[in-house]
Amino acid sequence: MTRLIASIVLIIVIVCAVAIAIGASYDHQQSIEDYAAAQTGGGNPRTGRELISLYGCASCHTIPGIHGADAHVGPPLDHIAIRSYIGVGLRNNPQNMMQWIQHARDLDNHAAMPNLHINQKDARDIAAYLYTLK
Repeated sequence: MTRLIASIVLIIVIVCAVAIAIGASYDHQQSIEDYAAAQTGGGNPRTGRELISLYGCASCHTIPGIHGADAHVGPPLDHIAIRSYIGVGLRNNPQNMMQWIQHARDLDNHAAMPNLHINQKDARDIAAYLYTLK
């Protein structure tokens, strides 16, 4: 009987530890998304993730969290949120990121990135997702 009680207590402790770990992981991800939204002036990282697939960014870039985004035409976008520069020496800040997403060739006429006619709201959401990639 004592072993049974000890086993039940152990199972309860393990279940609680797993629940706490899942909760902490969710809280961490939520805080990253909240930070990215604040940095981009209200961009929605979850919508941005969907838009990255919609606009076909995966056909040129490797992008963490995007299914099938393992191309090598453009630079990989892992850790883009903590890089100092984007594009051709543009300081990595939300305004420059959104401008690059919308008008890369206007900022650098040698840029391979095409103009996908991404509107301001979509660029903000895409940038918000990219700012979750630390």
